Amino acid sequence: MTHSPDINDPEILKPPARKRSWQQKMNRLSPYMFMVPAVVIMAIALIYPLGYMIWGSFRDWNPSQSIGEAEFVGLKNYITLWGDPNFRESLGVTLRFAFIVVGVEMILGVGLALLLDRDIRGMSVLRTMFILPMMIAPVVVGLMWRYMYHPTVGTFNRTLESMGLPKVDWLGDHALLSVIIADIWQWTPFIFILSLAALQSLPRSALEAARIDGATAWQQIWFIKLPLMLPVLIVTCLLRLIDAFKVLEVILVLTQGGPGLSTEILALRISRTATEFRELGVAAAMSNYLLILLLIFTLGMFAFTRWQEIRASRVRAAAEDAS
Repeated sequence: MTHSPDINDPEILKPPARKRSWQQKMNRLSPYMFMVPAVVIMAIALIYPLGYMIWGSFRDWNPSQSIGEAEFVGLKNYITLWGDPNFRESLGVTLRFAFIVVGVEMILGVGLALLLDRDIRGMSVLRTMFILPMMIAPVVVGLMWRYMYHPTVGTFNRTLESMGLPKVDWLGDHALLSVIIADIWQWTPFIFILSLAALQSLPRSALEAARIDGATAWQQIWFIKLPLMLPVLIVTCLLRLIDAFKVLEVILVLTQGGPGLSTEILALRISRTATEFRELGVAAAMSNYLLILLLIFTLGMFAFTRWQEIRASRVRAAAEDAS
């Protein structure tokens, strides 16, 4: 007596082995296939220009010739730059400017976020007002602060004069300080808005437990809020630090790098070397020095973040063992 095959038998429902293996391969390859357009765009928009800049830095290249016509000089541009006192001065100005503005902006931005992380009537309007400066174009910011720094009709000197105080040569004797103040005014809101977002995403259960245990407001900030915000703060600091190394428009409008080289950061010197001095190879080498410097800071930030994660995991493991 023969039996008809059961159509619900799992063995019958299984696809052939060859078809099943082909489907598994396609499933494994699908994520990479979706990544292909992004990789192609990144290669065209990022890797090719970067490679072009690196290759140009090894040549005595000027705007009147193509990169293939330029003479290959090896590391000459890099060695020349390292012995150039003007380059070292611009590098020192860049480091001072970047670390001062980022340090002050982090303190002010996080402080404002902690201050405004509460439910108060009209707080949404106040938060919007705080982020207005970063919406203004950098050229407009430079012009605005240049007029306020004007030695005779500027807002600051007129205020000092009305108080019986002597006028200040803001864009002369205190040019770097003036540029730093303008940058802090414009970009503190960037730190503020990211810090506020990090604060509002913190687990409320941890804060409630701290209040129940009798922690003061300062103890909650120091031992709970700031440690939990640390990953976001590190990324925010890194983004702002990278941007501070590339500031150009505000300084160009305010001081044009002067007086002397007191406010000439590397981004401005690179622009001048390429356009005014017509030394594209030297400008490319200078850009690579800046790129290496930023890579060092980026890797340092990531290493610090990783160290913090390992430390936190060890603390949690020790607490679990103790309990």
